[in-house]
Amino acid sequence: MNELIIAFGLLLFIEGLLYALFPSKMKTMLIKLQTIDDNKLKTGGLVFAFIGILIIYITKY
Repeated sequence: MNELIIAFGLLLFIEGLLYALFPSKMKTMLIKLQTIDDNKLKTGGLVFAFIGILIIYITKY
């Protein structure tokens, strides 16, 4: 459970850092996200979720 909290904190840190360092590029990226088809976003999300689980599995076992 402790590792999950650390991972969540790291996620927030990295995302916050991106918004702090590149605010205009992040706004542009968010605008472009609206033009992407929902199915492509779902597929991309599932791929990244699978990669994340795979990384966790490899490092834990």
